[in-house]
Amino acid sequence: MSILRKIMTAVRGGAREMGELVVDANGTRIFEQEIKDAQTHLNKARHDLTDVMAKQMQASRQVESLKREISEHEAYAGQALDKGDENLAMEIAEKINRLESDLAEQTQVHESFSGHVSRLKDLVKKTGRQIKEYERQLSMVKTTESVQKASAAITNNFASSNSKMLSAKDSLDRIKKRQQDNFDRLAAAEQLESDNSDKSLEDRMTAAGIGEQKSSANSVLDRIKSKRG
Repeated sequence: MSILRKIMTAVRGGAREMGELVVDANGTRIFEQEIKDAQTHLNKARHDLTDVMAKQMQASRQVESLKREISEHEAYAGQALDKGDENLAMEIAEKINRLESDLAEQTQVHESFSGHVSRLKDLVKKTGRQIKEYERQLSMVKTTESVQKASAAITNNFASSNSKMLSAKDSLDRIKKRQQDNFDRLAAAEQLESDNSDKSLEDRMTAAGIGEQKSSANSVLDRIKSKRG
């Protein structure tokens, strides 16, 4: 039995950890949905508050109506007394008594509505301010997540690109070396062709003063001088 309890405890612990992982992975989405739910409840509360305020206004009108009616009947009772009609005055007084009882009851209803409306208004205002604060925090959380994702992407790309950059550099070095080898082979081939040509031989003979020498301006001038002498 002890082993079974431990297994069950481990299962519950694993489920709790899994649940926490899910919540953490979707924390921003959950927070945003909770704000939307709170806004929905607040909108309903505002609608309900208008109903209560309407009943408060109705109660207020009823109170004012009863006050006017009482005042009118007090005047009627005074007129009955002026005419010496005690019985009629008593009936009016009984009517006033009932009206005053209704007024006391309606006044209590109105005060109850007024107090309730006042508390609800404060609660609605506080909740609205809290929701706006949460919305501001949500915006900051989303921005922070975006920045962190961008930073992580840059870091990952840079880390993975290091090997790619090294590979690209190696490829570039190999290309440059191959091209330089080609240039060297072309230069060697040109030199070899020059060494094997007749022009190369003539150039070497001229440099050594062998064979027909090209005349220069000095030799031409010396020839002209000898003819004149």
